[in-house]
Amino acid sequence: MKLLSEAVEYALRAVVYLADHADQPQKVHQIAETTRATPGYLVKVLQSLARAGIVASRRGLHGGFVLTREPRSLTILEVVNAIDPLERIQHCPLGLGAHTHGLCPLHHRIDAAIATIETSFARTTIADIISAGGHLHPLCEADSTSETRQPPEHTGA
Repeated sequence: MKLLSEAVEYALRAVVYLADHADQPQKVHQIAETTRATPGYLVKVLQSLARAGIVASRRGLHGGFVLTREPRSLTILEVVNAIDPLERIQHCPLGLGAHTHGLCPLHHRIDAAIATIETSFARTTIADIISAGGHLHPLCEADSTSETRQPPEHTGA
């Protein structure tokens, strides 16, 4: 089971990329190439982010997508919720009659874990992601002006 959908993953990558390139609008192909997203699918994700007021598109020769929110005030949870919100467990997923007054211990713990993730995402801004890289730049770029890092060669040992 994958916690985040592919659409959410694309959205988070795109938002981090746009936040890191806030000085000018970015074309879909630029975003897709760097974030390793499928351009056709990425367009749909960006449209959903635009409907949520997180990004905007600008037409014209120098157009593209821009982030409409300050990275320091935009949380991971807001991006997730714009695309595919985390689902909390409110009722027994199995529909068991004995569980109508509360969740069983298993589903209670799963829901608690989802709540913890939700809280963490709500406390983490896009600016936090960009600044937390240390020696690694978000999206595994060396930086926005140098070449993309290559993985170490396998020695076969």
